[in-house]
Amino acid sequence: MLPFNPVPKPSYRRRKPTSKMRGRIKPEVYKAALERSGGRCERCGKVGDLQAAHLIRRWKIEGETTVNDIAMLCGPSVNTGTCHNWIDYTKEGREWAEDFRRKLYERGGEVE
Repeated sequence: MLPFNPVPKPSYRRRKPTSKMRGRIKPEVYKAALERSGGRCERCGKVGDLQAAHLIRRWKIEGETTVNDIAMLCGPSVNTGTCHNWIDYTKEGREWAEDFRRKLYERGGEVE
């Protein structure tokens, strides 16, 4: 029998961030988006139970998620009839999200 000789784990971290890492919403970005929305859904104007929704898919984000990459929408995304569900699961919703993101970038450039 050969002796057990495990290979040590590498000591370096991955160089390229995963889509989950790029899509992570930092607390300061969440707070800035909440202030921008005024506590209301940015699509329908409903107050309360807001969630930060990505306006584009995480794997398409270059670098880190900024305040212009998310919208505060009524949720949760798994409930039919909410704005978060609408932009995640319908073609019209995805088109609205792309248009809204474009308007955010045109309005004030990249705000962090």
